[in-house]
Amino acid sequence: MRAHFTGRAALTVVDLGCGTGSNLRGLAADLPRRQHWHLIDGDPALLARARQCLADWAEDARPNGAGLSLKKNDCQIDVAFECADLTVRNLDFGDVGADLVTAAALFDLVSEPWLERLVAQLAEGRIPLYAVLNYDGAAQWRPSDALDERVIAAFNRHQRGEKGFGPALGPAAGEALAHLLTQRGYKSCSGGSPWELGPAHSDLIAALTAGFAEAAGEIEPDHHMAYAQWGRSRANAPAVTIGHQDIFAHS
Repeated sequence: MRAHFTGRAALTVVDLGCGTGSNLRGLAADLPRRQHWHLIDGDPALLARARQCLADWAEDARPNGAGLSLKKNDCQIDVAFECADLTVRNLDFGDVGADLVTAAALFDLVSEPWLERLVAQLAEGRIPLYAVLNYDGAAQWRPSDALDERVIAAFNRHQRGEKGFGPALGPAAGEALAHLLTQRGYKSCSGGSPWELGPAHSDLIAALTAGFAEAAGEIEPDHHMAYAQWGRSRANAPAVTIGHQDIFAHS
């Protein structure tokens, strides 16, 4: 992704399901110095948090209309915020003039028809796509426990449920996205980007474990108590790996 945009003086990026702006903070240093980011999320509270997180992250932050102008590491970054329902919004982003579309931890939550619509509309403008943290179904708690595999399997089934975009792709998202991009003539590369969590990430391990236990109990209610106990006992695990696939595609 970095190499693809080398030599560009400026870049316009649309970030889908932006959350608190993690993609902008993570990628800004790898992109041209002059950047315009258009952050889209359906949750106005998250957009408000994104505004504050980005202002705190930048070396200098000033209001720019309804958006922000940021300076960070010699980068000049203008940020616009849009609260929108991505199930009904036009996805070619011609109104923004996107040079790149990004998303983090989003596509495992969407349905295949929605993802097909997104790729088809991006393909019309040959807009590159960089999608990170697509959960791939691989998870491991260490040391292992006899119930781990059942909880993970139940969680993965839960991931295929309705998440607001129709039946979600869940762990199949990375493979489905790569296939759709190839069908539309994109060149793509992908690779694993697992979370390797240890003692320094104890809060995240606890939150992830609780989330796995809750989802597993919802999909298999007869085992809710056992999964809840698993969650309590595994919340302090010293090491957890959560598998993800990242993909960059361009024409």
